[in-house]
Amino acid sequence: MYGKSEDRDDYQDIPRPVGGMARDLPDRHYIPPHAHRRDQLIYGASGAITVITTEGTWVVPPQRAVWVPAGVEHATRTCGPVPMRTLYIEPSAQATPPTRCMVISVSPLARELIIACTRMPTEYEESGRDGKVVSLLLDELVPAPVLPLHLPMPHNPGLARLCTRIMAEPEQEWTFAESARIAHLSERTLARRFRAETGWSLGRWRQQARLLTAVQLLAGGNTIGMTASQLGYHSPSAFTAMFRKTLGVAPSQYFTA
Repeated sequence: MYGKSEDRDDYQDIPRPVGGMARDLPDRHYIPPHAHRRDQLIYGASGAITVITTEGTWVVPPQRAVWVPAGVEHATRTCGPVPMRTLYIEPSAQATPPTRCMVISVSPLARELIIACTRMPTEYEESGRDGKVVSLLLDELVPAPVLPLHLPMPHNPGLARLCTRIMAEPEQEWTFAESARIAHLSERTLARRFRAETGWSLGRWRQQARLLTAVQLLAGGNTIGMTASQLGYHSPSAFTAMFRKTLGVAPSQYFTA
């Protein structure tokens, strides 16, 4: 790939609107919190990538990518081996770039364009074929209409503490009384503040936390049965029904859909 650098800092000030970097990352590879001068598109050609910010957590399979605006601090963790193909985009390269982290749909065409960008020289010919590839790619980056793999995070310390516990132990039932005790709030205050800060009920948030964990486990190589058991489902069929209802496909089809 033209001997290109795998150091993200080498792409922030290049004399081109888009820089594409390829890195093959092992399972559970963690990149600590950091930020970039440029917007970033994070895409994994296989496995899944978890992107964590103070605003929330996103888990993205190969059909999607995460857009991280310039200056937003974020950390990443892989689920399974991930061929990461990431783009660093000058904010002025698009008329109205997203200003918040969001999921981007990756069509088959967009996937090939992303990969092509990581293979072209850093200082590609803007008036030639490579410049046309970059222009087409920027037109193809479309926010997903549904964001089923986003988990919003509250800022209240008690609520954040509760959410951290739930994510660490998603298989637990987490009664409302126990949740309120961990958050150091009354049950009524917990319900009101949780919805005010996340836009979701606590029950929906717990279900979403389980779903994100399920995608991470499956991407890491767990079988459907192992995943169902680890998340506290009574049977693989019950887990499969939840997964299909939420994401539209069975777990066995998700990473190839």
